[in-house]
Amino acid sequence: MKVWLAFVLSIASIFIISRRSFPLALVVGGLILGLLTITPIKVYTQVVDTITNVDILLLAIAVSVIPLIGGIMEYSGELDLLLNNLRIGKRGLLILVPALVGMLPMPGGALLSAPMVQKVASEEGGDLKTAINIWFRHLLILIYPLSAALIAATKIVGFTVYDVLPYLLVWFVLAFALGYLFFLVKIGDKHTHKPDFSLRGLLIPISILMVAPVIDFSIQRAFILKYKSISTLVGVSMSLILAVKLSPKHIHYRKIITKMRPWEFGAIILGMFIFFNIFKVSPIADRIAGIEVSPITLSIWGGFLLGFATGRVQLPASIILPIYLTKSGNMSGFIFSLIYVSIFFGYVISPVHPCVAITVSYFKTSMMGFIKKCILPVAIIMLIVVILTYIR
Repeated sequence: MKVWLAFVLSIASIFIISRRSFPLALVVGGLILGLLTITPIKVYTQVVDTITNVDILLLAIAVSVIPLIGGIMEYSGELDLLLNNLRIGKRGLLILVPALVGMLPMPGGALLSAPMVQKVASEEGGDLKTAINIWFRHLLILIYPLSAALIAATKIVGFTVYDVLPYLLVWFVLAFALGYLFFLVKIGDKHTHKPDFSLRGLLIPISILMVAPVIDFSIQRAFILKYKSISTLVGVSMSLILAVKLSPKHIHYRKIITKMRPWEFGAIILGMFIFFNIFKVSPIADRIAGIEVSPITLSIWGGFLLGFATGRVQLPASIILPIYLTKSGNMSGFIFSLIYVSIFFGYVISPVHPCVAITVSYFKTSMMGFIKKCILPVAIIMLIVVILTYIR
């Protein structure tokens, strides 16, 4: 009971304190979980190991650079050029822009699409803009064949990615429809374009935005790196350099830095990893795995809970999928999709999911407001998952 109480208090503290400071909320949430479930020396070790981890520090620096890219592009007018030369309506832009950046996923990449979502839907509330940016950024990752999380999860159960894609594609279509219905249908679709199309106005901003994930992805595939975040830092640095060099007007760096507050986003990464690393050594994951219910019920709800609690897909999958196999002996592609989707949408709305935390911070809204926007479409998905487990 003490472990469960600590877990509930930890998550609750994140929601409450995040109204003031996301980095502080994540740190306090981790400390509450750790001090109530493990020894203080273990908590201290995890905190020190996190803040001295070179890979995490590099990632924090890289994520701090990302809002500067958006700030420079907004200040220089490059974002306006891009949006005026993408000849589609508002709804199409709000789907395409997050998805375009999300196709080559990188830590903190949601910050690249957030400024454009702000431009297109400036009159909408921060909760809705956050939901749009997060939802449509991650939908394609659900079925992306090169997703590290999907590759790892399928390997655990002896499948290939292509064995499960037909099942996941159905969930993708459902989630897309729900996202459109709940987030976009009330948004006017008219978008004012400049009369003359400019190829430069389209290609230059796209190049600035896409060079970071392309370089990150390419370096990760071409080299074995001791610190994987080096590729992310190189990628966002190149995007920043391009944004500066290609700006059509003089940049007031102090004004942009003051507005974008990049240090807050780096601090979120440190706070997130402090929570995550304490979670890994706490007994809560074993308690979830040890719940005495049917394998499929445990896998679905345990997977969703772990996805929500960790802001990850791979860790919950590495815990839940072996448990299901041990208890049931085998798994079909259909059952895999039910479990994976449950983990995935717990992760999508997790308060410790870095994309969520930094997007909520960017739009200056509340974590609870974001959750309220997403809870109904996620609940519908989970309801269908539960129904299918009983009629399969």
